[in-house]
Amino acid sequence: MYNSSHHPLSPNQRSIRKNTQSNMTQEKSKGAKHTLLERPWFIAVALAGLIGGALLITSFIRSTNNTLSLCSTAKTTAASIAEYSATPIQLQSIVHYATSRTVPQQSFEEISISLDVLKDRLPCNFLVFGLGRDSLMWASLNPGGTTVFLEEDPEWIEAVLKEAPSLRAHHVQYRTQLSQADRLLSTYRSEPKCLPANAFPIRYNEKCPLALTSLPDEFYDTEWDLIMVDAPKGYFATAPGRMAAIFSSAVMARNRKGAGTTHVFLHDVDRKVENAYANEFLCQKYKVKSAGRLWHFEIPNAANMSDQPGDRFC
Repeated sequence: MYNSSHHPLSPNQRSIRKNTQSNMTQEKSKGAKHTLLERPWFIAVALAGLIGGALLITSFIRSTNNTLSLCSTAKTTAASIAEYSATPIQLQSIVHYATSRTVPQQSFEEISISLDVLKDRLPCNFLVFGLGRDSLMWASLNPGGTTVFLEEDPEWIEAVLKEAPSLRAHHVQYRTQLSQADRLLSTYRSEPKCLPANAFPIRYNEKCPLALTSLPDEFYDTEWDLIMVDAPKGYFATAPGRMAAIFSSAVMARNRKGAGTTHVFLHDVDRKVENAYANEFLCQKYKVKSAGRLWHFEIPNAANMSDQPGDRFC
């Protein structure tokens, strides 16, 4: 029988065979990578690693900054270990996502944008519109800080808190419906209390339909460093929509009294209402990052803004 292995290949043939084998290896690698990323269990494990990694980095930074001030006594050493140990909610979060088949609503790339800011600002005041599969993760990524969730569905609050009772969640009621979004956007400037200079404080702003006036005191009494708008529901006509959440976030950011800017993260920007209200109130010029369906805005207080028309936010 004829056996081609007994005949040496020409230089041309050897080159072609080498390139073919290399391409086949690359295609197999790409295919395996895409398949892996599409599996829910991989995302869950990645999130558990993300939380664990964030904890490790945070502990390392803190311990490095304080190394020179640590005493050599056993008491101080024990206190230091306790300070940099994982918090109960972080441990619960790691176990939850490592063993759960459910994954957060946001993608790994979207979550990473918020995580970068949290690592820079923690411990901070973090307000989240919406309660869901990612709530335990957000709370665990802000150790030592204040993380509060606002949710319009009382039954959903009960279900989530049953699994994660340590979360701080408040039931809220909205005055808007998604069906009103276009009209509210086109007419809000006719109401003086909706204008940038007059909208604050929103707690008592009953005249502006976009102002959130019936929230818990904690919402108004806290200066929020980060605000995540991933709720309320906004995919059917009678749903509250996110118009008021976006408007009120912009008003609070503009009236920040402390140092620095306010970071606002808006999810589902592929939808008409979220996109339009973001452009009207959060402003494209303040958008600093984006990934998937998430936009990240860094909004200065009004005193540090320039070229601001009196009746417009952007």
